[in-house]
Amino acid sequence: MAKKTAMDCVKLARDPKRPHLKDFIKYLCSDFEELHGDRLANDDRGLIGGFATIGKEKLLILGHHKGATVEENMEANFGMANPDGYRKAMRLAKLAEKFHLPIVTFVDTPGAYPGREAEERGQAEAIAKSLEFFALLKTPVVVVITGEGGSGGALAIAVGDKVLMMENAVYSVISPEGCAGILWRDGTKAPEAAAALKITAPDLKKLGAIDEIVKEPAGGAQKDHKAACAAVKTAVLKALEELKKLDLDELLEKRYDKLRALGNFYK
Repeated sequence: MAKKTAMDCVKLARDPKRPHLKDFIKYLCSDFEELHGDRLANDDRGLIGGFATIGKEKLLILGHHKGATVEENMEANFGMANPDGYRKAMRLAKLAEKFHLPIVTFVDTPGAYPGREAEERGQAEAIAKSLEFFALLKTPVVVVITGEGGSGGALAIAVGDKVLMMENAVYSVISPEGCAGILWRDGTKAPEAAAALKITAPDLKKLGAIDEIVKEPAGGAQKDHKAACAAVKTAVLKALEELKKLDLDELLEKRYDKLRALGNFYK
């Protein structure tokens, strides 16, 4: 069997039949109460959140919502959040901090919405503020990259104490097609760009950008949603159990050290 390439992972990560946020909520949570709105402008459907229970853990779930049908795709803007979505995420995360509840985020987006309206409402500022906010948040944060982890749109809710990544997910500053267009002015070179970007779970684990790879069923998570979600549930509960052993000062210190080490490839 031929070795799986980076571009193979990109195709699997983008497969519309992969489990989406609502699938993870269905299979991981015994209950879920969605909360709406950023209290400033809008209730962005591209990024949703609410309080839930996983196993015996009460927590807040935040995640990109791509949708599984054409109608959901359109409503959720294909998982490309506006500034309102990131501001909603921060509002809900502040509630979790207030009630001393951990947070689990599910990352699956091509990137933040780049449209004019989003820029006019402060897309870049909202993402930058979210990075700072989650870096200083006084409660445990577990991140799960489930599909596409695209650029700042993904990173805005991917600052956490433990970063888990599904086996066939990808996580990158730019899409392979975008990178190929910039470097070579040739979108057909996307496979070469994907390999060079080091966007796969094994590459990112080696570089220290993620903490753990969550194995998927044979053929990918799209083949068996229930089994894929069960593996994610086990990994999330394990991560939360480890984080619960840390006092708040130690938690924040370790998170700071983790963030400062990103990009430091030469020890």
